[in-house]
Amino acid sequence: MKVGIVGAGFVGSTAGFAMVTTAAASEVVLVDMNDALARAQAQDIAHAVPFTHAVSVHAGPYEALEGAGVVVLAAGVAQRAGETRLDLLERNAKVFGAIIPAVLKAAPDAVLLVATNPVDVMTQIATRISGLPRCRVIGSGTVLDTARFRFLLADRLKVTPRSVHAHVVGEHGDSEVLLWSSATVAGLPVERAADQLRRSLTAEDRAGIDEGVRRAAYHIINGKGHTAFGIGGGLARLVAAIGADERLVATCAMLNDEVAGVPQVVLSLPRVIGASGALDTILPNLSAEEEAALRRSAEILKEAADGVERRMGWIS
Repeated sequence: MKVGIVGAGFVGSTAGFAMVTTAAASEVVLVDMNDALARAQAQDIAHAVPFTHAVSVHAGPYEALEGAGVVVLAAGVAQRAGETRLDLLERNAKVFGAIIPAVLKAAPDAVLLVATNPVDVMTQIATRISGLPRCRVIGSGTVLDTARFRFLLADRLKVTPRSVHAHVVGEHGDSEVLLWSSATVAGLPVERAADQLRRSLTAEDRAGIDEGVRRAAYHIINGKGHTAFGIGGGLARLVAAIGADERLVATCAMLNDEVAGVPQVVLSLPRVIGASGALDTILPNLSAEEEAALRRSAEILKEAADGVERRMGWIS
């Protein structure tokens, strides 16, 4: 499957590299307003092809996206000193207002995969601008947070993360909700699995994992200035699921009619990912505490999205 990536910075280029190393795509096209950057990134990624899979990698203008089955939106502007979140969102909304029509002119049948932060609100903006069915506009959402949760929980229990089933839902951000009540290993609740494995999983251990998931991006950014590898891998995995019509269950963001009593809000829940995008949504069993936290996360996202839509004149 041909995949376009708009935005050749850290996230876009790393996602492209991950698609090559995992054979998630047969062709990768990088598009960026800085054409020299896009071409340099494409050339650098292409030099890894002899060591990996036969993937065509190149850069070009929007017209080069023709025939793409998925287009990753990884473009956006950085926050300025003293700028509010709404200011940043308004500027990024204007960026998407220029990008998305150009993408859809070249690739009208593509699934849009949004990676630009704040990803939940940007996914709502992309859904509005594109006019596409909501299933074809997916945000990476908490796919990375879920991976972090599984990794840290697996590390505590000394099993592979592939054997841990646990989800993070809600916002990709501070209000995200770790679903401890439905987390399992080998079909067992994690507490019972920990007992059988003779591993500690105390309230203090759980708090440490929660902190490790919720604050991961802050720690990484403090150390190296950006995050890229984790989200690049997550985007490649979603692209592979779309290309293979896999019906992968992954925590992604999309527009929901209602979540926890909050209407018309974009946030992450487990979705069934296939050729047409997000085919179905699965709502896990929630404890009362988790349901309240998810409602609060939805309210935060709804307020932010409504705020930027008012500033753009889309709602009164």
